[in-house]
Amino acid sequence: MSKVLIILTGGTICMVRNEETGALHPASLTLADAITPELRSAHIVAEVLSFSPLIDSSDVNPDNWVRMAQAVYDHYSDYDGFVILHGTDTMSYSGSALSFMLRNLGKPVVFTGSQLPMGMMRSDAKENLLTSIEIAAAKDEEGEALVPEVTIYFEDRLFRANRTTKRNAEHFSAFNSYNYPALAKAGVHITYQPHLIHYSDPAKPLQLCDKTDTHVAILKLFPGITREVVHSVLSADGLRGVVLETYGAGNAPSVKWLYEELQESVQKGLIIVNKTQCNTGSVEMGMYETSINLLKAGVLSGYDITTEALLTKMMCLLGEYGEDTETIKTLLQTPLCGELTLE
Repeated sequence: MSKVLIILTGGTICMVRNEETGALHPASLTLADAITPELRSAHIVAEVLSFSPLIDSSDVNPDNWVRMAQAVYDHYSDYDGFVILHGTDTMSYSGSALSFMLRNLGKPVVFTGSQLPMGMMRSDAKENLLTSIEIAAAKDEEGEALVPEVTIYFEDRLFRANRTTKRNAEHFSAFNSYNYPALAKAGVHITYQPHLIHYSDPAKPLQLCDKTDTHVAILKLFPGITREVVHSVLSADGLRGVVLETYGAGNAPSVKWLYEELQESVQKGLIIVNKTQCNTGSVEMGMYETSINLLKAGVLSGYDITTEALLTKMMCLLGEYGEDTETIKTLLQTPLCGELTLE
C-alpha cells in the first residue's frame, strides 16, 4: 500500500455546499469519505492534514508557504507522496515557492484544486484529487517516485509548478506552462514524460529553506510610464529586489532617464531582473537596441522564467543569503529546479 498525505490549505476544492442554506463550508471529512472506495481499489492509503482555519488563496502569504513546506518536511519519511489542496488564484506562486523551499526533493508534491466545489454537478474536484493522489503515489519498477518534484495537476495535465501561470478563471483547464511541456497527460492512462522530469541527487537529503524576504516588487513597464512612477517604486524603503516586466524579448523605452534610474538603483545594491511580459518566449538582452541600456545599467536576465517563479525565487534567495548580493545574483540566473532555460 502506498501512503499519501493530503494537506488541506483552502480553496474551492476544500468546500461543499450545504443543501439547506446553500453556503459553502469546509469539506475535509466529506472529502476523505468521497474518495475512499477508489483509493482502496488502487491500494493507496490517504490521510488528511487540515489547516485551521482554511485559507482563501488570495490571502496566502510567505508564512503560509513556510507552513506548507514544513508540513511536507515533518512528514517526509512517513509518506510516499503529498497532495496540497489550494485555491487557484495564487497556486502558481505557492507551488513555485515550495519548489525552492524543498531542496533535493525526492518525492512528489502535487498541488491541485478545482473550479467547482465537491458535490456540485460537473465538479472537477474529485477527478483532480484522485488523479493527483495517483500521481503522488506512482513509482517505477524499482520503487522510485515517478515525479519527484513540486507540480500542479489540473484537468488532464501535470505541470512543473514553477513553470505555471493561471490562465483562465472559468474553464477547467485553469493553468498552463507556456515555456515547458507537460510532465504527464491523463486520459484512460496517465502518460508520463520521464525525460522532462527534474530529478534531484538521491544522495542528498531533503533540505528545508524556510527563510524569505518580502522586500521585493514588480515594476511593469507600459507606454507613457513616468519617471516619477519608476522612481517611487525603485526607491521604496527597504526594497531589495525588483521584477522588471518588459516588452517582447526584454525591451524597454530607450529614454535616458529610465537608464539613469535603473543604473543608480543597481549601484545602490538593488537587484533588478528582466522578465518579459509575454507568456511565451525568453528575454534576450542585447538582441535589440532597446534592451542595451538595461544591460549597461546592470539589470539581470530572467530568461524564460515566469513572474510567479521569479518573485518567489527572489524572496527565498534573499531570505537565505541575506546581504550576499553576488551569490543571489548568480543563483537568480542559474536553474535550481528546472524553473528556467538558459539556451
